Amino acid sequence: ARRMAETFPDMAATMEWHEKHGASAPGVGDLAPDFELYDVAGETSVHLSSFRGDRPVALVFGSFT
Repeated sequence: ARRMAETFPDMAATMEWHEKHGASAPGVGDLAPDFELYDVAGETSVHLSSFRGDRPVALVFGSFT
């Protein structure tokens, strides 16, 4: 396992940015804020809230190129 310092080499700068800009994430057990995304063709929009109570949603961020 990699140590935290190797995974996040500049954690202090990251935390400073979050505090300066008021950025925060939902806490454990909180509902995720609603948002809207479009399909890969950019034609159909989907809201996260449309899945609430229906099924789990997994978000993956990154580049596949």
